[in-house]
Amino acid sequence: LQRDAKGQYLFDLLCHHLNLLEKDYFGIRFVDPDKQRHWLEFTKSVVKQMRAQPPFTMCFRVKFYPTDPAALKEEITRYLVFLQIKRDLYHGRLLCKTSDAALLAAYILQAEIGDYDPGKHPEGYSSKFQFFPKHSEKLERKIAEIHKSELSGQTPATSELNFLRKAQTLETYGVDPHPCKDVSGNAAFLAFTPFGFVVLQGNKRVHFIKWNEVTKMKFEGKTFYLYVSQKEEKKIVLTYFAPTPEACKHLWKCGIENQAFYKLEKSSQVRTVSSSNLFFKGSRFRYSGRVAKEVMESSAKIKREPPEIHRAGLVPSRSCPSITHGPRLSSVPRTRRRAVHISIMEGLESLRDSAHSTPVRSASHGDAFAGPGRSGRAESSERVAVIADESYSPA
Repeated sequence: LQRDAKGQYLFDLLCHHLNLLEKDYFGIRFVDPDKQRHWLEFTKSVVKQMRAQPPFTMCFRVKFYPTDPAALKEEITRYLVFLQIKRDLYHGRLLCKTSDAALLAAYILQAEIGDYDPGKHPEGYSSKFQFFPKHSEKLERKIAEIHKSELSGQTPATSELNFLRKAQTLETYGVDPHPCKDVSGNAAFLAFTPFGFVVLQGNKRVHFIKWNEVTKMKFEGKTFYLYVSQKEEKKIVLTYFAPTPEACKHLWKCGIENQAFYKLEKSSQVRTVSSSNLFFKGSRFRYSGRVAKEVMESSAKIKREPPEIHRAGLVPSRSCPSITHGPRLSSVPRTRRRAVHISIMEGLESLRDSAHSTPVRSASHGDAFAGPGRSGRAESSERVAVIADESYSPA
């Protein structure tokens, strides 16, 4: 990579490597030395955006979740979105009922190991998989039951598509949470989704503002303001406090980009936005990509032979190890097994510190989902979420 190479060059190189044409939904994320997340800006030099020393660690992520993932034109795109949402489930970001969680996990199981085979899958086989931060034995049995009885014959592509259709119906689909506090000092998570702005507190969605109701976003230091205009000329200003000014600026930039992507009809309507009312103060930012409507129109024109998809079913994913190392690595040729295992562990080590959104303390995986003590109550009612009652605490 040349020192003056722009982010767009690196991103295009990566998409070419992946044989990905519907690339506007994705981005490259990195974490600076202060543990603050950033999206790589495509119009700026890669090197100038990095505060760390090389080699740089970056992550390929879904940046704009498709409004309807099942409507994506190519299977390769759906597969990559599937991997992202599978990761969201594993990190406690996708809030769902026990029955929904069991179905989603069963789809993952079918996509990764195929049909149930009593010769290959002994009693308790689903417990070797890690779909969520934590779950009960009863939920594991339910996952195996669905996998055995309802999904037989589904190809990986079909299971992934069904997974996406189910995930899309959940309230926290597309949520990339930013930890903040409200004016009373209560913890909250703010997020931008394909449908609007959401605020999660406890384990509930306390605000949902459609994109056409958001009139303005700005920040000053650690304070983030969202201006809302609803029916009957009702106007509100929501105020939240981020952990650091850098986290607040990142939140604001994410909001500007998401609103432009989902709300505007054409990229020519994009305008440079200032974080302040005064033109000579504050940060200025401009979204540089295409908008969702243009992306959909472009996707409809794709005409090529579907590219081959190399599903990562044999070795654990670095950010989402959905099965223990043993069974996965046994499928790798013996001569490569040790090398693969070492590279996976190095990858996990390098990403471990970048799990949290901002430098604030977050609950551990063990705290994020209902534990065994609450499992009976959690599974007795469809209204109770899998995530623990007392808090929504994604990694």
